[in-house]
Amino acid sequence: MSSNNTDTPKTEFDFIKSGQRTIELEQQAIINLKPRIDEAFVKACQMILNCKGRVVVTGMGKSGHIGNKIAATLASTGTPAFFVHPGEASHGDMGMIQSEDVVIALSNSGESGEVTSLLPLFKRLDCGLISMTGKPASSLAKAADAHLNTGVEQEACPLDLAPTSSTTTALVMGDALAIALLEARGFTAEDFAFSHPGGSLGRRLLLKVENIMHAGKQIPVVTPDTPMSEALLVVTSKGLGMTTVQQGGNLLGIFTDGDLRRAIDHGVDIHSAKIADVMTAGCKTTEPGILAAEALKVMEDNKINALVVMNGDEEVAGVINMHDLLRAGVI
Repeated sequence: MSSNNTDTPKTEFDFIKSGQRTIELEQQAIINLKPRIDEAFVKACQMILNCKGRVVVTGMGKSGHIGNKIAATLASTGTPAFFVHPGEASHGDMGMIQSEDVVIALSNSGESGEVTSLLPLFKRLDCGLISMTGKPASSLAKAADAHLNTGVEQEACPLDLAPTSSTTTALVMGDALAIALLEARGFTAEDFAFSHPGGSLGRRLLLKVENIMHAGKQIPVVTPDTPMSEALLVVTSKGLGMTTVQQGGNLLGIFTDGDLRRAIDHGVDIHSAKIADVMTAGCKTTEPGILAAEALKVMEDNKINALVVMNGDEEVAGVINMHDLLRAGVI
């Protein structure tokens, strides 16, 4: 007969204290990294900047998972990089590594067999080698052209066994490398967008006003002497909540839903008033080549819902409003 333990009293455990202890240990491990950003770090950065090939990141187990993320971060911030599993490298994937590449090898002990077995091959290829270990006297550290010390005094694991603090420091060191290289290259937001064309990030960083503005016959236009009642028909038919006010191709202002509300509040007769009497003169404008995200900021800063788009000849090229930005996923 099987025993039933459902009624056995459970010992109270302080989950909050345990979680906070883990954070404190890993936080201290990161703080201890700061003085290790030294000449070896500079050399590693210079090796990667001067690399004519690509950066190849490798590591086994948990170090491999961290290495995969480091490779992804490098690749998305202007440093061509990819991850090679050390076990697979011994069975054909070494062909992915060339003499012009730089290898970043991760191993907390610096003695991972799958990684150290590749050292003679790296030397034979004469590719640059950067090691990231917790043991400066290890085989991997000694074989490297530049060694980055990511060692920790204590893992967050109470048994001091599970890679926790050590994987955190390796990840942070990888981020430090990636960002130092990003800044050294003068990597821009637009460069970043080309690495992230999908999703909202790509839309915010790549989409320009000209890509989503209303142009040509879609632009609502009235003249300053147009009766307010007729202007309202133009606003309604174009569905943009506004119309431009132009004379001889020159922009004089705009008339919006907000202008309509203000006119009604002031008792203006919409049948007799001319649009010049109620329009907003000196309206905010933008340019076709401006990022849509920049146009959004102008609208938000000025608490307006639409912008007239002017070309280089100071002619009206289009109109853009908040709904356009919302549909395009910029907001």
